[in-house]
Amino acid sequence: MQIRVDDLSGAEIRDLLQEHLRSMLLHSPPESVHALDIEALRKPGITFWTAWERGQLLGCGALKELDAQHAEIKSMRTASLHRREGVAKRLLGHMLEEARRRSYRRLSLETGSAAAFGPARSLYASFGFAYCGPFADYVEDPHSVFMTKAL
Repeated sequence: MQIRVDDLSGAEIRDLLQEHLRSMLLHSPPESVHALDIEALRKPGITFWTAWERGQLLGCGALKELDAQHAEIKSMRTASLHRREGVAKRLLGHMLEEARRRSYRRLSLETGSAAAFGPARSLYASFGFAYCGPFADYVEDPHSVFMTKAL
């Protein structure tokens, strides 16, 4: 598996991000969906990675810098055909390494509270993320779960 910084210009990544947004809207009301679209993911302060194998897009993830010591994990998604192959685990490990390299002291994330997000919450917990309250511009929301990890 090759993980690389992506410029978000390929059709495959556009399709995967559209799948991601559709899935979020399936399990959460629109006002509780915090997934970023392509234009938002291109903004300064966000680094976006894709995972590839044999020319196939496996998944994606991003780091959004909140300040010099704190970043947020965004847009974690595994392509439907590659679920349960360790893609998200590899991407999350890669982003944790990068966060440490950048000397962030904390990584945080927001994910859904519905059962469909259970595997994501379990993955984050297995990497040492703990539940916390809202951070950055988030507010309490029954459809959101917040997690954080000190680095």
